[in-house]
Amino acid sequence: MATNKQIRITQLGSPIGRPGAQRQTLIGLGLNKRHRSRVLIDTPAVRGMIRKVQHLLRIEEVK
Repeated sequence: MATNKQIRITQLGSPIGRPGAQRQTLIGLGLNKRHRSRVLIDTPAVRGMIRKVQHLLRIEEVK
């Protein structure tokens, strides 16, 4: 993965009723409410966090 490649993540699902680890992962990604987006650098660490909560997110590549 190139270090300058970016991805946009948008939170679609609510963390209500989810395990605490999933809530903390969303906070670590910079998300805390539905329909908020962040553009992040595509790194293995970010990909691992996204994989943990992928059922709550929409992921897009930024060109």
